[in-house]
Amino acid sequence: MTRFGATILDADGLSLTAEEKAFFRTANPFGFILFARNIDSPDQVRRLCAEMREAVGRDAPITIDQEGGRVQRLRGPVWTEWTPPLDFVAQAGADAGQAMYLRYRLIAAELKAVGIDSNCAPMVDLAGPATHKFLRNRCYGSDPSKVADFGRAVANGLLDGGVLPVLKHIPGHGRATLDSHYDLPQVGADHTALSAEDFAPFAALTDLPMGMTAHLVYEALDDRPATLSPKVMQIIREEIGFDNLIMTDDISMKALKGSLTEITQGALAAGCDVILHCNAPLAERRTVAETAGEMTQAAQTRAERALAARKTPDDIDINALRAQLETLLNGA
Repeated sequence: MTRFGATILDADGLSLTAEEKAFFRTANPFGFILFARNIDSPDQVRRLCAEMREAVGRDAPITIDQEGGRVQRLRGPVWTEWTPPLDFVAQAGADAGQAMYLRYRLIAAELKAVGIDSNCAPMVDLAGPATHKFLRNRCYGSDPSKVADFGRAVANGLLDGGVLPVLKHIPGHGRATLDSHYDLPQVGADHTALSAEDFAPFAALTDLPMGMTAHLVYEALDDRPATLSPKVMQIIREEIGFDNLIMTDDISMKALKGSLTEITQGALAAGCDVILHCNAPLAERRTVAETAGEMTQAAQTRAERALAARKTPDDIDINALRAQLETLLNGA
């Protein structure tokens, strides 16, 4: 079997251009990611997903950011509008675990119905007093044990709906006081504090099929961003114990400095399995795909293991689940 390309890539619009189809056929990316510009109607999204899979000749995973709140690509009135996770957890109170399961089981149903079979969630970064506003209300809380429990509920809801979860942002983005889309955050906490707090939710969820790195510097560990740091990747693999597929966060984010070639090479050399590259012209996607090449054998094994975690959705009554969640939230 031909190895997958070591990339996850996106498309420019609502359907693939002839150039994109030819490019994807050659590059054979492991999977794809969708953004708001790729979303119009359920039928259109289904067609786009089919085009992507046809281009690579296999049932490639297609992921999306559908956390709810500010970060959700499928929006109302066609799809469900959700409150930010931190507010949702607060509203649910003692029933937050069950509420999070129901929320993401419903999200999974909406994703799966249009051909999307992966979601960049759960996000188990810890909310702290200085967490940047771009991240804070996307968090589930500040207690590592509770956040791990909510992360498990999110993952189970997605998996039961036939959607692969992506655990993010390994090994923890909550202490960042800058937005990594525009700047490189620096975290000064020592290794002991990071292990006891930030790393703990990830260590509780190492069985999840895929994870996504954090673009920030942990000064106690390395002077390079985690995505580009062999030291941090070793900690993720050995101390935290996450040995499943690791993708970078989007390498076009401004936190990472250098050329796309340098960043791609650096992330793979550090130990990432696959490069996530988004929101760029076709020429830049070509550069990244050519630089990344095919997955290593270890990455391919992890990728195949991730795909094997895909399940046929359990049979549910969507309206009954919505009613159950509404009752739970109102009761809380």
